[in-house]
Amino acid sequence: MTAQVAERPAVRERGHTTDVAGVLILAACVLWSLISAAGREARPEGVVLAVLAVAAGYAVGRIVGSLLPVAAATAAALGAAAFALLSGDGAPGTVDVAVPLGRTGATTALLVLAAGAACCAAAAARPGPLRRALRALAVAVAVTAAVLGSVVGVIASLGVLLCSLAAVRMRRRVLGLAGLALAAGLVAGGSWAVAENALPEGPASSTEGLLTGHRVGLWRDAAAMAHENPVRGAGPDRFGELSPTAQQTLYADGKPHSAVLQQAAEQGVPGVVLLGAAYGWLLCGLASSPRSTPVVLTAAATLTALAVLAAVGNALSFTPVTAAAGLLAGLATAGTVPDRNVDDA
Repeated sequence: MTAQVAERPAVRERGHTTDVAGVLILAACVLWSLISAAGREARPEGVVLAVLAVAAGYAVGRIVGSLLPVAAATAAALGAAAFALLSGDGAPGTVDVAVPLGRTGATTALLVLAAGAACCAAAAARPGPLRRALRALAVAVAVTAAVLGSVVGVIASLGVLLCSLAAVRMRRRVLGLAGLALAAGLVAGGSWAVAENALPEGPASSTEGLLTGHRVGLWRDAAAMAHENPVRGAGPDRFGELSPTAQQTLYADGKPHSAVLQQAAEQGVPGVVLLGAAYGWLLCGLASSPRSTPVVLTAAATLTALAVLAAVGNALSFTPVTAAAGLLAGLATAGTVPDRNVDDA
């Protein structure tokens, strides 16, 4: 008991430091979008809205997560799944026809976040019927993704569920978080290698067949724009009007369908650094979270799955997705009531 009491102030202090860092990083994201847009016909409103959505979701998650951790996560799972079903094909950009594996836009991202929230609720619940029911909800989300024709959603949702089950046996969260960060980095680096045509001929052909030539063309346009202006980029929301591939597409949405490459093209290297810093901030917040290790690693796996989707799709181009991601991170880093034990970090 003494060790637990002594540990809580340290966790609380690390949490305050992480919160301050998060405020600074999010503020820097907004400021740099305005700087990169200065003197151009750019539109930084989308970046500002995305940052506000993350901040609002995070704040709400911290509040309700400290009061009703299981109920709040369950409600988040049901809400995200319902929003994905209601959006369907009617939301612009929801269906991502450029990838034959299925949707990698709003619908897939929301379903993955729903599965992750359900698994977080299960990890926070006591063993018994409720925990089994919440895990069944995550399976139902994966089935929903299959019904909607999203193979990517099925794989990602089941992957989050498997990570949640494996996290139950883990007592040290740092190694798990490091592995997830490495996975996200490899995918982001792979997308950049494709854009730079740096892969060997065999893997390059296979990757282009999976992604389609249209998407590869968008990525290479983004890389070229990043080379032309590596500091400030072309300006927020200007990719569509400057990309030859996007202009030749009848139903183009003006996005390169890769968050990393979009940041590089529109906001330069600093934009990419800030995007990576935001993801790192979330992982650091989870590392110092007073929540149990299974909850933390489940949330981290979900956010990493979202990062992977964003690296090869347009998942972060939708406000409901960024708000739901912030909400999940807030739920997983919310404070605990005094009589709860703090799991090993």
